[in-house]
Amino acid sequence: MPTVFIMKDRNLRILSTRPLDEALVEKASFKHITITTLPFIEIKKLVTNEVSRQIEMLSKLPATVVFTSMNAVEVVVDLLPANAVMPGWKLYCIGGATFTLVKKYWAYDSIAFTAKNATDLAKKITADKITNIHFFCGNKRREELPEILRAENIMVNELVVYETIDTPVKIEEDYNAILFFSPSAVNSFFTSNQVSPDTILFAIGNTTANAIKQFSSNSIVVSEFPARDQLVDKAIEYFDRERLR
Repeated sequence: MPTVFIMKDRNLRILSTRPLDEALVEKASFKHITITTLPFIEIKKLVTNEVSRQIEMLSKLPATVVFTSMNAVEVVVDLLPANAVMPGWKLYCIGGATFTLVKKYWAYDSIAFTAKNATDLAKKITADKITNIHFFCGNKRREELPEILRAENIMVNELVVYETIDTPVKIEEDYNAILFFSPSAVNSFFTSNQVSPDTILFAIGNTTANAIKQFSSNSIVVSEFPARDQLVDKAIEYFDRERLR
């Protein structure tokens, strides 16, 4: 990793490729870090009549359900029958924002397992000897989870409930760091942009980091946990250390 020289009183500039809670932006500002948010993807609900019918049917059954995206959670909850008790599903989900949102709607004991990534989640589902799952996902979902499960003869019912649309924007300014939260955002960003050699790139997980490596040889810092606040904290800690050097 290259040496980055930062003056202690210098105001640093970070670009976030997805919206952040105002509290996170304010937290960074106390450390003399200005975060600009500029989304590079758009999430759009994408639900067919057949998927709507299946969600209504599943809401009445003790199904095993998998979420690897908070977007899928939001769409599914919105489509559940109004004023109904939350379905008695057995839930497996990714940690971070997805886990937080699942806990908002379901009792904690409904969550069988949460993991840092889809591979670990699939391994746990296999170890638990689950025979079939219902996987709510987007149109650009990763291959790891369904491939691992099907290789173990676990039936995977994929229900696509949203689509990810690239919204590339040409940036005109240089940033000390850029925060990436998904491979889709990485692809969208690099469609129209390059980065300076000394810009530090932060990735929410290894899958996103691997996507970055396809476009840039810059230094990449990976969050240990797939959550937006964790990635922002990682960036703050990184530059705090650099200021002490």
